Amino acid sequence: MKSWSAPDVPSLPGAGRPLRLYDTATDEVRPTTPGPTARLYVCGITPYDATHLGHAATYLAFDIVQRMWLDAGHDVHYVQNVTDVDDPLLERAAATGTSWTELAERETSLFREDMASLRVLPPRDYIGVVESIGEIAAAVAELLASNDAYRLDNDIYATTKGSGHFGYESRYSTDEMLALSAERGGDPERVGKHDPLDAMLWKGRSDGEPYWDSVVGQGRPGWHIECSVIARNRLGMGIDVQGGGSDLRFPHHEHSAAHAEALTGEWPFARHYVHAGMIGLDGEKMSKSRGNLVFVSKLRGAKVDPMSIRLALLDGHYRADREWTGGRLPRAESRLAAWRLAVAAEAGPDGQAVVNRIRDRLADDLDTSAAIAIVDRWAAETVERTSDAADPSAPGLVRDAVDALLGIRL
Repeated sequence: MKSWSAPDVPSLPGAGRPLRLYDTATDEVRPTTPGPTARLYVCGITPYDATHLGHAATYLAFDIVQRMWLDAGHDVHYVQNVTDVDDPLLERAAATGTSWTELAERETSLFREDMASLRVLPPRDYIGVVESIGEIAAAVAELLASNDAYRLDNDIYATTKGSGHFGYESRYSTDEMLALSAERGGDPERVGKHDPLDAMLWKGRSDGEPYWDSVVGQGRPGWHIECSVIARNRLGMGIDVQGGGSDLRFPHHEHSAAHAEALTGEWPFARHYVHAGMIGLDGEKMSKSRGNLVFVSKLRGAKVDPMSIRLALLDGHYRADREWTGGRLPRAESRLAAWRLAVAAEAGPDGQAVVNRIRDRLADDLDTSAAIAIVDRWAAETVERTSDAADPSAPGLVRDAVDALLGIRL
């Protein structure tokens, strides 16, 4: 599947910082320890609607992860999937009288446009489920052969026992997992399952739904196995970061990790499980079911500068649930104008010191709010000339740092 075009990323003088991130599985902020190539997997969209600000905030967080690794001298192998066949997509297509393939293609194209406008670094591998049917079915066959999966009527389920570590990623109790499974697309009450928490690997052919012929019969993949296979087949095991929104902590990330671990006998699937907070509107999480979505494409259509959108979403810690309030965008627009005025100056306070401070704050679990405050202070000192320092290289250096590390073009 086609990805989107990559923005240029300036190189900065001095040394990048080792990145520390909060890991859900261990409940602590720990150093990431990539080799020469850092390996990142972030779960992609189910393309039944346009990119809303909750989606955008998640992908921006992991864009900063990429940028910090690049600044520290790592290559980055980033993989993202597209769930281009699944129940929500089929339901939306039926409700709107659109073919599911046309809907998926249209919304995926719009997502790419949104990501490019926000200057999000693209994945090296951008993989749809439809193009991965064969490799996913082969993995399901392996799990059946090892008795880590079983057939139930026309469907196939994975056992929770195959990994030997089920539950370590989310750290939820059984009761919590059962409740979240029912809320987030699982079927814990289905009769005949070996364990209520067993996850569907393969949905057998159903009338009126798309299906494929495969080594495990006619049907289509379940949700969790797609990410497990797409990630493992391109990044291997022990990837540096498995990322997504906090609503993926369970069941999606727990099961996708368990499937990969059962397939390989290796543990863990990822060294860090990193989750971004939710964006809310009027006190509720943005979601299709609530009808309270703010779309990136609609803001762009209203001629809002995408850099203002990006800056507004970065003004808050990525792990925190936060509100999209009426003042958030105007505040970002004013800030962006002030920064652009400052980097157009002939000189300013020490630019390298600003770069180093931004690096330090972002290296500490992506503290973008603190990094933004550093640029605010520098910009104010530059425009108001409250500092005796006059470094003619500072405006260009700060402009490049804001671009390279925060992804904001000034």
